[in-house]
Amino acid sequence: MANFSPKDNGKAFRTALSRFSTGVTIVTANTPAGPIGITANSFSSLSLLPPLIMWAPAKCSTRYDAFINASHFAVHVLTFAQKNICHAFASNKDSFQEFPHYMNDENVPILENCLATFECKTHNIHDAGDHSIVIGQVYLAHQQEGEALIFSQGQFIKAKST
Repeated sequence: MANFSPKDNGKAFRTALSRFSTGVTIVTANTPAGPIGITANSFSSLSLLPPLIMWAPAKCSTRYDAFINASHFAVHVLTFAQKNICHAFASNKDSFQEFPHYMNDENVPILENCLATFECKTHNIHDAGDHSIVIGQVYLAHQQEGEALIFSQGQFIKAKST
């Protein structure tokens, strides 16, 4: 096992973090300029009562201000078959025309056919180094069967079905 200081070896720290497998999500919101989306793997459940989730946008992202200022947003957990959605929103914030979606009652774009979707009201935002932690209170959730898209050690893998 290699030991290192994250402060002195950022690349090794990033590689060590990649050992933790995560699901892949798209976070969406609406802005005065129109709908926006971003690929994120920083999503996590936080509380059942009240129903809270969290995710963490990078402060250096050109989309950061849009999400920090959004009163409502949605987190979409992708299926393995939706890998193309992940790539599209990683490079283009307004890829909505390529994928089926609708606007919810809060005017947030909701991508269709996701493994799970969490419609949220922004509950709180906390500073966290080069990111912010956005906490959302879930007011509506959707789910369906399928195989999750997982990101692990720099590559996408399919979660085994049960």
